[in-house]
Amino acid sequence: MFKKLITLSMLLFAVTAASAQKVDSISINLENVKYAYPVKYFPINTGGQALKMAYMDVQPTKGANGKTVVLFHGKNFAGYYWTNVIKTLTAKGYRVVVPDQIGFGKSSKAYIHYSFHQLAAWSKDLLESLDISKSVILGHSMGGMLATRYALLFPERTEKLLLEDPIGLEDYRTFIPYADTEQQYQTELKATPESVRKYYQGSYFTKWKPEYDELVRIAGGVSYSKEFPRYAKVAAMTYTMIFEQPVVYEFKNLKVPTVLFIGLEDKTIVGKGSLTPAQQAKHGQYRVLGKQTAAMIPGAKLIEFEKCGHIPHIEIPKTFAATLLENL
Repeated sequence: MFKKLITLSMLLFAVTAASAQKVDSISINLENVKYAYPVKYFPINTGGQALKMAYMDVQPTKGANGKTVVLFHGKNFAGYYWTNVIKTLTAKGYRVVVPDQIGFGKSSKAYIHYSFHQLAAWSKDLLESLDISKSVILGHSMGGMLATRYALLFPERTEKLLLEDPIGLEDYRTFIPYADTEQQYQTELKATPESVRKYYQGSYFTKWKPEYDELVRIAGGVSYSKEFPRYAKVAAMTYTMIFEQPVVYEFKNLKVPTVLFIGLEDKTIVGKGSLTPAQQAKHGQYRVLGKQTAAMIPGAKLIEFEKCGHIPHIEIPKTFAATLLENL
């Protein structure tokens, strides 16, 4: 009888675990993640591969002013986390375009050489297809590196450059131990919802709130997908892109009006896990890096947020929205 009870318990546990996995599983192209606005796809052909670049093109809800703002997401995110910013901008007359870069979000998870130059060129092609000749570019985190590259390549198409806690404010190659893409792939394969939550809690926010759980559900849920190894491989490839393609030495070459939005409690370091606590304390200090970066960019404006971490538009949405509008 005891053995039967154990067997029954094990069976119930297995069914419950399978059910939980089914509920929490997120496809690697986020087909089962609903975005706040309709998603369209821009076709891209490269290296014999037919790819799809997902994007939202949201029209103003009040008094169109003829201007467009383009939002570039961070490495661990995609268009879904821009909803509040989109609502703020469209209510003030702006058209808002929100691409999921190739390799991220609902876009193709391609095995290609990832390059900020290429992502910027594809973003330009997307905007051209939408008859947008000039726009304000807002980039967060990795999107800040991409936005910087975009502004350097296409200054005539960039009305203003807005950088929200961009990564790449220091050259990670100078203090992060090198890991090739295969080594990074093995690291990415270890990701779980629990490890994602721990990282988000320790790296992105000053104080955890229940509404942040949805970010973890999406970013961690992909680890349950049967295609997760492909997702992890692409994540490793884009890590290599960030590590090997710094923009920090080119801030001085920017020729467009630039505004930096910096959370003073941000301590983001790409590859942070490979450093000791003592080493971590020497880097990723946005309280210092923000000022250093603003000093490098001709005519840049620096806006700092107290008691805020890596994602001001989520952690302090009202303050960020008001500040953003003031600087458009």
